[in-house]
Amino acid sequence: MPPRTIIDKIWDAHTIAVREDGDCLLWVDRHLVHEGSHHGFAQMKQRGATAARPDLTFGTADHYVPTRPTAPVDPDAARMIRQLTENCALNGVACFGHGDSRQGIAHVVAPELGLTLPGLLVVCGDSHTSTHGALGAYAFGVGASEVAHVLMTQTIWQSRPKRIRISIEGQLGPGLSAKDMALAIIARLGAGYAAGCAIEYAGEAVRALSIEGRLTLCNLSIESGSRLGLVAPDETTFAYVRGRPYAPQGDDFERAVADWRGLASDPGAVFDREVVLDAREIAPTVTWGVSPEQAAPIGGRVPDPASLSDPTKADAWRDALAYMGLTAGMRIDDIRVDRVFIGSCTNSRIEDLRAAAAVLAGRTARVPGLVSPGSASVKRQAEQEGLDAIFLAAGLEWGGPGCSMCVGMNGDLVGPGERCASTTNRNFKGRQGKGARTHLMSPAMAAAAAVAGRLCDVRDLMAGRLA
Repeated sequence: MPPRTIIDKIWDAHTIAVREDGDCLLWVDRHLVHEGSHHGFAQMKQRGATAARPDLTFGTADHYVPTRPTAPVDPDAARMIRQLTENCALNGVACFGHGDSRQGIAHVVAPELGLTLPGLLVVCGDSHTSTHGALGAYAFGVGASEVAHVLMTQTIWQSRPKRIRISIEGQLGPGLSAKDMALAIIARLGAGYAAGCAIEYAGEAVRALSIEGRLTLCNLSIESGSRLGLVAPDETTFAYVRGRPYAPQGDDFERAVADWRGLASDPGAVFDREVVLDAREIAPTVTWGVSPEQAAPIGGRVPDPASLSDPTKADAWRDALAYMGLTAGMRIDDIRVDRVFIGSCTNSRIEDLRAAAAVLAGRTARVPGLVSPGSASVKRQAEQEGLDAIFLAAGLEWGGPGCSMCVGMNGDLVGPGERCASTTNRNFKGRQGKGARTHLMSPAMAAAAAVAGRLCDVRDLMAGRLA
């Protein structure tokens, strides 16, 4: 066969049939469901059907789970959580429900349990399913009717996407992370540069990332308009997967690794677009507007819409500045914040919490904040390492596992007009609550904002602490 990309290799391995219009019926290896999947279960029930492959379907309560122990439980949220448990039980699907020792955000739980493996096709009724591409999986979000289709057939119809390879060469500087890398890519290339495409991330800086970092990078792929993003599996991947509960064990694992090594894009494989960026040009990055592409280095200034030649984009910038309550030309590091949030499927893993704790250790936050681990497992590990004590001593709240303040549908909200330094993935209007103003950044940068009470360069606070 001619040289193929990793994207084409996984696609070809999962193709069952091809329609006249070119769309392909693909086999689904893992289907993740959560409280929002109730529409799919309802459609299936109306047809008198049950899950075709319950052994390949896994449920976890995340979006509606309350993460603040003192907050009252919303009756509607409780009903959604209960409904997920009931739907899974009726269909013989394993469910990591509220209170389960494995409960957490789907995109955190599946990798840590070994449900996500290289070469698998993974779907979930959530746009940030692209996260799982960090392990070399072909993973993407699906709609309600597609959830029902997958439940009943374990297959899905898809159009083959165009392929983009983004290579980030060189090394990230001290204090920088995958979140800075992802925001810098979107800010430079635009929120729609990869619309409908599949992205392979490559290059020295990507290979140097831990799996946690790669999960963050792939998580934000969807904010570029892409279908998904992935990283070819390597020794870092194999070491991460080894020994996890649902991963192959013993000789089966060694045989699997032999297959996984063949997933890498072949030399000479053709992509529809190639982009090469220099990691050394990336600085700690934060968003100033209402789209992930409206971002700038922390040492920069809020841009002026008058500088744009595109009137449509200029209007969008003016609208963003009005909503965010900012003035063109003001310094990014002069923007004061009202609270911080550290968590979400983007940045709630143990590495993220360690990075935030390294900044907060021995310091006091000037503004309130919430830290929400991505899973019960991450929560236990963080507490064993004493990270929770650091957050509490700094004056932040230590919450439970779940989507929490990312999406504002579980009672964890940013108040109207409040400005939040957040490690989440979207800064759309009202995303964290009606009238909330969200600035996206890395966990270390959010921790720095908590200490300073404003957006600031974490490197200034980490002098003498950075390795």
